[in-house]
Amino acid sequence: MSEYVLQARNLSKTVAVADQQLCILHELSLSLKPGDSLAIVGRSGSGKSTLLGLLAGLDLPSSGEVLIAGQSLAPLDEDQRAALRAREVGFVFQSFQLLDSLTALENVMLPLELKHRKDARQRARDLLQQVGLEQRTGHYPRQMSGGEQQRVAIARAFAAEPHILFADEPTGNLDSQTGERITDLLFELNRAHHTTLVLVTHDERLAQRCARQIRLEAGHLTEQS
Repeated sequence: MSEYVLQARNLSKTVAVADQQLCILHELSLSLKPGDSLAIVGRSGSGKSTLLGLLAGLDLPSSGEVLIAGQSLAPLDEDQRAALRAREVGFVFQSFQLLDSLTALENVMLPLELKHRKDARQRARDLLQQVGLEQRTGHYPRQMSGGEQQRVAIARAFAAEPHILFADEPTGNLDSQTGERITDLLFELNRAHHTTLVLVTHDERLAQRCARQIRLEAGHLTEQS
């Protein structure tokens, strides 16, 4: 069993644009242990979201490989990668991506029900209580503020107890005060569940709260701390 929960080895991504090959990401390598926190920073177009998608197995690299919990994604087909993500990975998106037709409780229950957890309802209630939304379990996304929706999204992401949580601009659509509360919550849950946290962010304050930071420029790793 690998000591690393997430590894990237010489990861590159190239796409065809107007009969030319555009290299979006250049031979990047990194390794993360359980409980680590990493911020991926850089200007728009630097390759941050591309890297996140490759690390999460949502996209395939042109060369190199990604390993999640010691399992290389390279030999897996789309269904096998999806099954691995369901076991190991959670996501928090800038746009929340809650299902409008489901209540807060039902949104958090969904990944648990997909795993056939008999305690799905109680587990979802407990998580919503952890994020301070025990009074909002029966509300639909349209009835909640942006900050409340993001808290539901975080509770949903942690519901299946992922080993890795990927967050793409988790505070990008929130005001600074709400964003700070969401940041506190992410790191509280990270510590409580010993979940490895990988963030893409433009927010330098958020990035500085991570134990490690990498900076991308035009797909190149230019700084690591």
